[in-house]
Amino acid sequence: MSRKCEICGKRTVAGSSIARRGMAKAKGGVGKKTTGITKRKFQPNLQRRKTIVNGKDKKILICTKCIKAGKLKVAIRQS
Repeated sequence: MSRKCEICGKRTVAGSSIARRGMAKAKGGVGKKTTGITKRKFQPNLQRRKTIVNGKDKKILICTKCIKAGKLKVAIRQS
């Protein structure tokens, strides 16, 4: 199972971590200099939740943004 929200489709995206040194020009320096660029990943905050899909209980991965927005039908425990 991939790291992907099953409701909105949010998934891992690639980016860069940029290391800089020096003082900013606005603070009286000669400017920031880039000393290194490293690949990194931005991962969504996914939670496993029990929900109702086609009339059956199923566990799905859902991002916290969708949980807060109330986009999932929660499976109610029957005792």
